[in-house]
Amino acid sequence: MTHAYDYDLFVIGAGSGGVRASRIASSHGAKVAVAEEYRVGGTCVIRGCVPKKLFVYASSFAEEFEDAEGFGWTVGERSFSWEKLIANKDLEIDRLNGIYIRNLQNSKVEIFQSRAFLKDAHTVHLVAEGRDVTADKILIATGGTPFKPDIPGIELAITSNEAFHLETLPKRGIVVGGGYIAVEFAGIFNGLGVETTLLYRGEKILRGFDEDLRDALSEELPKKGLDLRVKSDIVSIVRKGANLVATLTDGSTIEAGFIMYATGRAPNVAGLGLETAGVKLNAKGAVAVDPYSQTNVPNIYAVGDVTDRAALTPIAIREGQAFAETVFNNNPIAVDHSIIATAVFSQPELGTIGLSEADARAKYGELDIYKTSFRAMKHTMTGRHEKTFMKLIVDTASQRVLGVHLMGPSSGEIIQAIAIAVTMGATKKQFDQAVAVHPTAAEELVTLKEKWRPAAE
Repeated sequence: MTHAYDYDLFVIGAGSGGVRASRIASSHGAKVAVAEEYRVGGTCVIRGCVPKKLFVYASSFAEEFEDAEGFGWTVGERSFSWEKLIANKDLEIDRLNGIYIRNLQNSKVEIFQSRAFLKDAHTVHLVAEGRDVTADKILIATGGTPFKPDIPGIELAITSNEAFHLETLPKRGIVVGGGYIAVEFAGIFNGLGVETTLLYRGEKILRGFDEDLRDALSEELPKKGLDLRVKSDIVSIVRKGANLVATLTDGSTIEAGFIMYATGRAPNVAGLGLETAGVKLNAKGAVAVDPYSQTNVPNIYAVGDVTDRAALTPIAIREGQAFAETVFNNNPIAVDHSIIATAVFSQPELGTIGLSEADARAKYGELDIYKTSFRAMKHTMTGRHEKTFMKLIVDTASQRVLGVHLMGPSSGEIIQAIAIAVTMGATKKQFDQAVAVHPTAAEELVTLKEKWRPAAE
């Protein structure tokens, strides 16, 4: 390639999407640089899904110790060190950060540890360097940032960013929100022995998920000692000594050692100079892009959470690769966002792919529903009354499986395999033809024979 500019591609943001785009573009002969103001790896690796999953593992051991007794084990005195967990988590994040840096270096991508913003459509200012660089193509991959509502005392509250770095683990905490992050962190803190309240202003947690799945999880969380309160929110926060006092919408108060907000994330567009370069935002404040991640400015693109298409790490990675293939390999690829498998590492865990029952009925009309709820084999020995839930949504006319929704141990692992079948358009008959693996919970997915009928029928 000819280099009329300093770079063929300049990427702002070295998260999952930006890193993948950089490496693939470089592999196709492009001269590439990336700017990152925090740490290479992005939200997921540094302060998101990776450390969060490590915390989920940590919080699950208390139940494992209890359950061991049912299998003949005697578990002696035990204790938990929050400080050791944080230290070991930091070591792992440092290791992953190093891998991401080495992968970029090995791909011949130049890294600038600096905040960057656009001065025009082809010029990027590097704040730490105090200089400008030019690029033929520019990719915005700055992700999202936690949102906190404007209420009195909100500055006293934390987000998931700070939750990974609490110096001590308080005895009592409040988590506000009803999505992935709120539900997962509420489970984490509860499992680690924190007296935890989960507040959500809506009628039911996990908006957008299948209703049966929402109901199933809502039933299980209180069994684990979690104080789940829906149709409830905080109107103000004040400090009381070492603690915080939250006043709720009903006038009651809760005193806690921390209040964590997980009420959504906003596209990270502030201070990027997008207006200067003429880049348009959509109604949600995200960078507006076409199916190929191109903005209204022809040489500027955007991928990942900053576009607010599907705020998931694997999607950002796929968008980054598709962009690089499209622009630097003459191989146009548009990412399909219509069917995405995902897991919620709640306790118990959820896995889902495809349409909810409500969305499927709106789109296809008549459906065949198959669902089951049962006590997992393990808990026949532990005495725990936790339920596993599974649901298949099938188009009556074509018999294609439109959605699969799971709650129970290893649901994330199971849904990854099921995602292959659903993405390929598998039918209920093809599910039925698969031989069950026994004894497993997952075998229920290929042995469900009776259609569910409402009680009124």
